[in-house]
Amino acid sequence: MNDHKAVVIGVGPSKGFGAALARRFAREGLRVYVGGRTAEKLERVAGEIRMAGGRAVPVVTDATVEGDVISLFETVSGDPGELDIVACNVDSNRRAPLLETSGDMFRQLWLQNAYAAFLVGREAARLMADQRHGTLFFTGASASLRARPPFTAFAAAKSALRALAQGMAREFGPQGIHVVHAIIDGVIDGERARNAFPEFVAQKGADGLLDLDAIADTYWQLHNQHRSAWTHELDLRPFKEPF
Repeated sequence: MNDHKAVVIGVGPSKGFGAALARRFAREGLRVYVGGRTAEKLERVAGEIRMAGGRAVPVVTDATVEGDVISLFETVSGDPGELDIVACNVDSNRRAPLLETSGDMFRQLWLQNAYAAFLVGREAARLMADQRHGTLFFTGASASLRARPPFTAFAAAKSALRALAQGMAREFGPQGIHVVHAIIDGVIDGERARNAFPEFVAQKGADGLLDLDAIADTYWQLHNQHRSAWTHELDLRPFKEPF
């Protein structure tokens, strides 16, 4: 068993993308630090990983709070081993026409989608720059590339995330850090979607939503790319998805 480590931030329910990433990295022998706001959910995911023979450390973290993010990475750096992967999967979306979008709503979407990514990216880069290697994932969305009402505020935040990823790739790529912006162009087949809009899920049918484990496999493949042929940005969508 190796001493290599991974951090996944934005872990929620067991049937969610953050949990799927944590399980995938743990399967490869990495000690995975699962970060999120709800202790009960983190403990459940970490427990499932341990039951499967993996290693997981739950750390309650609000990624919009600078002190929380710094504390998480201090915990990670205090343990032996090198930090191979950090995946920032923090995400929040709210539907609202622009004239019904309050200043507080706009600010919260920016905090959760862009500011949190900045904090996570900065602290990850501090550790990875010393190592001269590591993969940093930012999970984007269709809105990273185009703004459509009634999700203009969300698109503004996701566009900021994309700009952050581009800037970090150019700054830290030459130092050996692989920065990836993965655009999820569709609905993920997880607990959130099945609870929020079950009729839409049923309408999409077989493989009409992005499979959790399939996305996680892609992230792992990207992590293993040779540095002479790195991918910075790619998009993932179901074969049925119009674009």
